[in-house]
Amino acid sequence: MNRRLFIQQASLFTITLASAKILSACSSTNADNSNSASNSAIKEINFGVLSTESQANQKPIWEPFAAAMSKEVGIPIKPFYVTQYAAVIEAMRFGKVQAAWLGGKSYIEAAKVAEAEAFAQVVSKDGTRGYYSHLIANKDNPITAEAKAVGGDQYVIKNAANLTFAFNEPNSTSGFLVPSYYIFTKNNVDPKTAFKRLVFAGNHEACALAVANKQVDVATVSNEALNRLEKTNPTARQKIEIIWQSPLIPSDPIVYRQDLPADIKQKLQNFFYNYKDAKIIEPFGISGFVKAEDKTWHTIRELEIAKKIQETQAKDNLSEKEKQQKIAELNQQLKEIQLN
Repeated sequence: MNRRLFIQQASLFTITLASAKILSACSSTNADNSNSASNSAIKEINFGVLSTESQANQKPIWEPFAAAMSKEVGIPIKPFYVTQYAAVIEAMRFGKVQAAWLGGKSYIEAAKVAEAEAFAQVVSKDGTRGYYSHLIANKDNPITAEAKAVGGDQYVIKNAANLTFAFNEPNSTSGFLVPSYYIFTKNNVDPKTAFKRLVFAGNHEACALAVANKQVDVATVSNEALNRLEKTNPTARQKIEIIWQSPLIPSDPIVYRQDLPADIKQKLQNFFYNYKDAKIIEPFGISGFVKAEDKTWHTIRELEIAKKIQETQAKDNLSEKEKQQKIAELNQQLKEIQLN
């Protein structure tokens, strides 16, 4: 993805928890510490799995992957399934989860409060390091043809008062942050008050099924979730039409807590950088993983800041001086990110 394009798009509209040291007894700052010393302290690793769909659908693809990871690292790796994005962040914050597969927005929050550090990034089947957010509607819904004709984002903005709409949940990148910014913030629309009914479905699968079952008119979902739905519920997928696609979003980060022992970090890196068993990773809809660092997800930080700038400009309860002061602070944050 062209990072600068993301920055420019965001900037056009600007004119501008302390973590409990549960693992401290087994932390190591020396990469040469013996494996036996570290492994005697850490008996297993809980690996956070975000609820992009139901746990029943996740287990068959996650258990073989976790088994392969366990073999490489030398200690049991147990998938830690959660029902909300915030749950894995809180679990990592308090040391109940030591590593995780996060989304961009949830990683940024985890880096702030849970000592999360990104070390790898997902690579899509086509070799790209990104994915898309979509607006979807039911093919049989009378709105769908017109929405596709005029552009789903513009149709939703113009007809929001007559529509029911579902976001994923507030910590979702593709299910909330990206569509929220590109569709609503840029058009000075508050989705909380714009729709006939607004719901947070909780995960991508729930959003897709809400549309397929005609429970809502329009919902957000990622292209990856739609690809999974083709396999887990092809009947539902056939009922869904894409009416809008976002710019490319940086693909998901793989993270661990900063206080993991150095040898455990190295073994996790070795696994993710080199694992190529297509039979195991194909169900994830990816081709593998590559080395990554924190700044890979700066574009998500930039989007959040640009969104805050737009929201500040629209606030009626702030004086012009207060608005300018807050916007200046946000622009400084944006500048600092862009310099890193």
